[in-house]
Amino acid sequence: MDINYLLQMARKQDCSDLHITAGTALAVRRYGILKILEGTEDYIPTLTESEALILSLLDEEQKEMVLKGRDLDVGSMMEDGTRIRINVYHQRNHLAASIRLLNSKIPSIEELGLPDTILELADEYNGLVLVTGPTGSGKSTTLASMVEHINATAAKHVITVEDPIEYIYEHKKAMIHQREVGKDVDDFAVALRSALREDPDIILVGEMRDFETINAAITAAETGHLVLATLHTSSAAQTVERIIDGCPVDAQNRIRIQLANVLRGIVTQHLLPRPDGMGRVPATEIMINNAAVSNMIRENKAFMINNAIQSGFQQGMHTMQSDVQRLVQFGEADPVFAKRFLV
Repeated sequence: MDINYLLQMARKQDCSDLHITAGTALAVRRYGILKILEGTEDYIPTLTESEALILSLLDEEQKEMVLKGRDLDVGSMMEDGTRIRINVYHQRNHLAASIRLLNSKIPSIEELGLPDTILELADEYNGLVLVTGPTGSGKSTTLASMVEHINATAAKHVITVEDPIEYIYEHKKAMIHQREVGKDVDDFAVALRSALREDPDIILVGEMRDFETINAAITAAETGHLVLATLHTSSAAQTVERIIDGCPVDAQNRIRIQLANVLRGIVTQHLLPRPDGMGRVPATEIMINNAAVSNMIRENKAFMINNAIQSGFQQGMHTMQSDVQRLVQFGEADPVFAKRFLV
């Protein structure tokens, strides 16, 4: 089978991921559930076929890297103009691939069903805004929607640092430069330090992975820029703790004080299946860094942040539990799946 045909089939079936492994049926993830790609139940690619499918997605340099034994994570554009993210890895001495199918266009915050508070965070003049959640929770799409909102409404210079680049932006009111780690720059921290000399208004950081990146992001936010970034955390309190714990002990007090000053808000999201099984809906927790939250961060009392969120409804805050309850109440989320968030 042809890889373009398989990807078109997966996209028509509204799948988010396609998995290719030698000797195994083609698997897809549809609405968060792993299953066999419909229409290929009797097709089990051989070693030769699976490697040919995977390598057909790569250019010559990428093929050489993979065949030398390296794993690869790259973004690519298909013949029809849609984008995919490809992760090629080695298992049992053979190639395998996980392919993320990206939206053909960047959806708006409204189309995603996210609260308007996220638009307000995107309109901040400076500071640090974090979008968090587990893998596959839609963090990258939410960030892209925020950037596209800025692109449509403000004459700003936006620099993104991504690994890999997923969505491509067309210049509208904003000017957007996208840098890919491994191609345009060595790593996130280097790109952040360089960005400060490139006259940006807004910097998007694909992921704050280490102390160097955390430190550079906070410094950029301190110097008058709006920094948008992601973390793999499941609540606002856990996000603050992860940032602090990711720093050397002798730097933690300094980072805690800086974070209390520059943080504007944290959006945490999960994707819940709809009751009919046809699609998923985002559930969010939103924390705005008001005076109370800022003091909690400064005084190392992140465990109290959930209380501040519960009392901050008038400022656009809500807990994950309250949002899940709302979605269940209005029949938008599967109540059985939602129980895990209501304990």
